Amino acid sequence: MALSEVYWDHQIPLPKLAPVQAKVTVALVALLCFINSYDGEFVFDDSEAIVNNKDLKPTTPLNNIWTNDFWGSNLSSNSSHKSYRPLTVLTFRLNYLLAGGLHPVGFHVLNIILHAVISALMIDVFAILIGGLAYDEKDRILNNAPKTSLLAALLFAAHPVHTESVAGIVGRADLLCALFFQLSFLTYCKAFNRGRFSVQWVAVSLLLCAAAMLCKEQGITVLGVNAAFDVLLICNVNVYELSQRLLLRKNPLNVSDMLRTGLLTRLGLMGLGGLSMLYARWRIMGTGPPAFTEVDNPASFAENIFLRIVNYNYYYSLNAWLLLCPWWLCFDWSMGCVPLIKTATDWRMVWLLLLWCVLIGLISQALCSQDSQRRRTLTLGLVLLVVPFLPACNIFFRVGFVIAERVLYLSSAGYCLLLAYSLGHYHTKVRKLLCVSVLALLCVYVARCALRSHQWRSEQSLFTSALSVCPLNAKVHYNVGKNLADKGNTTAAIRYYREAVRLHPTYVHAMNNLGNILKERNELIEAEQLLSKAVSIQPDFAAAWMNLGIVQNSLQKFEEAEQSYWNAIRFRKKYPDCYYNLGRLYADQNRHVDALNAWRNATVLKPDHSLAWNNMVILLDNTGNLGQAELIGREALKLLPNDHTIMFSLANVLGKLQKYKESEGFFLHALRINPNAASCHGNLAVLYHRWGKLELAKKHYELSLKLDPEAPGTRDNYNMLRRKLDQLKRSTP
Repeated sequence: MALSEVYWDHQIPLPKLAPVQAKVTVALVALLCFINSYDGEFVFDDSEAIVNNKDLKPTTPLNNIWTNDFWGSNLSSNSSHKSYRPLTVLTFRLNYLLAGGLHPVGFHVLNIILHAVISALMIDVFAILIGGLAYDEKDRILNNAPKTSLLAALLFAAHPVHTESVAGIVGRADLLCALFFQLSFLTYCKAFNRGRFSVQWVAVSLLLCAAAMLCKEQGITVLGVNAAFDVLLICNVNVYELSQRLLLRKNPLNVSDMLRTGLLTRLGLMGLGGLSMLYARWRIMGTGPPAFTEVDNPASFAENIFLRIVNYNYYYSLNAWLLLCPWWLCFDWSMGCVPLIKTATDWRMVWLLLLWCVLIGLISQALCSQDSQRRRTLTLGLVLLVVPFLPACNIFFRVGFVIAERVLYLSSAGYCLLLAYSLGHYHTKVRKLLCVSVLALLCVYVARCALRSHQWRSEQSLFTSALSVCPLNAKVHYNVGKNLADKGNTTAAIRYYREAVRLHPTYVHAMNNLGNILKERNELIEAEQLLSKAVSIQPDFAAAWMNLGIVQNSLQKFEEAEQSYWNAIRFRKKYPDCYYNLGRLYADQNRHVDALNAWRNATVLKPDHSLAWNNMVILLDNTGNLGQAELIGREALKLLPNDHTIMFSLANVLGKLQKYKESEGFFLHALRINPNAASCHGNLAVLYHRWGKLELAKKHYELSLKLDPEAPGTRDNYNMLRRKLDQLKRSTP
């Protein structure tokens, strides 16, 4: 395409840069926007996808990432989220290996770099979509609209809606998907270099599409963009004229022409490849699609199909608003954040009408314009805006969210292209105003990105920032409360948990956490009421059943507590903590054999369950089964060689068995790990006292009393030792 066909490009108020300079500029802007998130914490979904995901650890077989979902659960499980993103998880695992553990800096830095690379590559994508396909003698893409593509790439690099994808580590799925999406598109363009068509490049493009899909499911939508590019730019099809011919049945399509140009062959290859990927994805999914609840996506549960459609369209308008004005950003938009439209008189219906008026206007401009270049660019911009969003639109299947800013990462490229293209067509009389406006917009974007990425640095700032955006969102209040509780501020946490339950009266997780705090504050009656309500709402809520059992045990409702524990185990077969608490209940009732069996079950399910091992040793010690207590203690230390509490308990047993030397060794080892343990010093002093090493006994009694002057029995034993030492001194000639 000749440069004269993009005469308006010079009106864009940016300097004309060489290709390398343009890409470096865009990359630097991208880095500037998000660099302050590089040392942020693991926040929100990072906890499940990274911190608690065993697939990241070197001890987990690498093959697991191909059979587990994004969150580390087996895909065949009914509780699996079914998000299959093994290539993304593989990069998390590489981060883990390179950093030598869970250090968030490396994870964040790679996200920022990926966004910078994607933003720079967008120049090539936009150059093709705006100026057509042309290569120089070195097979580099010729940019016939350098200023427009640069502006679009700058807008993309600095768009604040990307913050969740860049500053939130789990957003790497969107970043990697976008990268392979770009590469698949650019590779498909390579198939037409110098007027020749290459099947090999189409095959490579399909492989890159598969890679994008293995990073995030949205990646398959690149096939739609490739097909639109082929039809509109390569074959120069006028969609409006084509639709007229089909509708009026005049001048039927010449299939031989399509065969000669190879369009049908290429579309067939992409269609076959896409169907193969979808079939493979369906087989991998296993038991069917994930099960979402009404709070995840309330519109999809509306019984009236009209209301369902209306609310879906309202969601689309909100997504469009986030692209236009990305100021109100929130980490979660569920649980009442966006109340449903229930009547046709709801004032929010205006947003639906406005959205479709704008879309219809754009579509009519794209299809009916007499300028072929304008027609193609607007159509491809709309394709890039809409097609990547299709998996999130609830048309093909129910999604598990109301609004998710991450899914707009690719769609925002279409918006940036349309915005930059439209700015290039302003009349030259407003050039100065345009220049100021563009500069102001980019500055606002950069500032908003910096502010928002700073909020993503910690859970406290992220969650509290959402209170002003979504005050009706129960999950926001829940997360603020949970964060406060984790930091020990239980008084403030109670307030937020209560608000979460008020906003969403069936919010069982908020009830469970609130019940736990009240239990710790010894407000047992209300705690029991809350936990009982939680399990009545969700009978398979195993954690709530266990916590209810703990409260009932504290209230001495032993039969009810035992039944609650067994209910928890019924709904979660492998529940070591519940077996541990069940063992405590049996121990309180002097049902020693049952207690030992329960604790043994806990250690079978979780071999490093220190409390269960220690309680077995203590119970056997207290009941006089010293030999069995010794065996259990030694077995536990093989699995937990540095657990000072088990060393302490085993040392007590060995002391009673008069194995003084071994007992001394375990006491001293425990003190090397925890030197300020008053009870350990005190019991070691008793051992030395029995052993006849009185000066050592005196030393450790004094250390114990220094650490804990009120240690029970230690003062009496120390006084007894001092009297004995005085007697020895008097009896010594």
